[in-house]
Amino acid sequence: MEKVIAKALLSIGAVFFRPEEPFTWASGIKSPVYCDNRLILTAPEYRTTVENAIAETVKKEYPECEVLMGTSTAGIAHAAIAAHILGMPMGYVRSGNKDHGRQNRIEGKLEKGQKVVVIEDLISTGGSVIEVVEALREAGAEVIGIVSIFTYNMQKGKDRLAAANVKNVSLTNFDVIAEVAADEGYIKKEDIERLIKFRNNPSDESWIGA
Repeated sequence: MEKVIAKALLSIGAVFFRPEEPFTWASGIKSPVYCDNRLILTAPEYRTTVENAIAETVKKEYPECEVLMGTSTAGIAHAAIAAHILGMPMGYVRSGNKDHGRQNRIEGKLEKGQKVVVIEDLISTGGSVIEVVEALREAGAEVIGIVSIFTYNMQKGKDRLAAANVKNVSLTNFDVIAEVAADEGYIKKEDIERLIKFRNNPSDESWIGA
């Protein structure tokens, strides 16, 4: 599954490697990879593959799940489609409380004690998804885990998830996509070492031009 999803994401440019001309993240970090999993939504054939994979992962890894909660905004559509496939309730968690109406942060019906799986599009350092997990826990939900489409496999992200005591299962990951990208001719084989060097320490830019 990891390679099937990797090929799908590469083919639609949802994950795009450019080691020779790095992208700049909002944090200022230079990155050889650009990830926009929203593009899955405009590619029906691959969307079906990804959403079925999310649904199957929820069933396999979290059979006790009672409700899916998407992260705002990128995880919402994926949570909705997967929940539809599973015949399961869903909602989503805002990045902050609304400033009007009922001032909700969590949208959709959520009962205290319900077993929740969070649907996220990608995980890098893990900060944003952990905020969602904490908001759900504060609301009385039992967060049993996360399903994400893609993870960078960064150590900081792994450490944060472990500290938050939450399991994440990703459909594919940085290492697999780098390998598939080389096999499919998106990048050179020798670029893999540079990509892994970035993944291991994003603040170290010595991989650029290596």
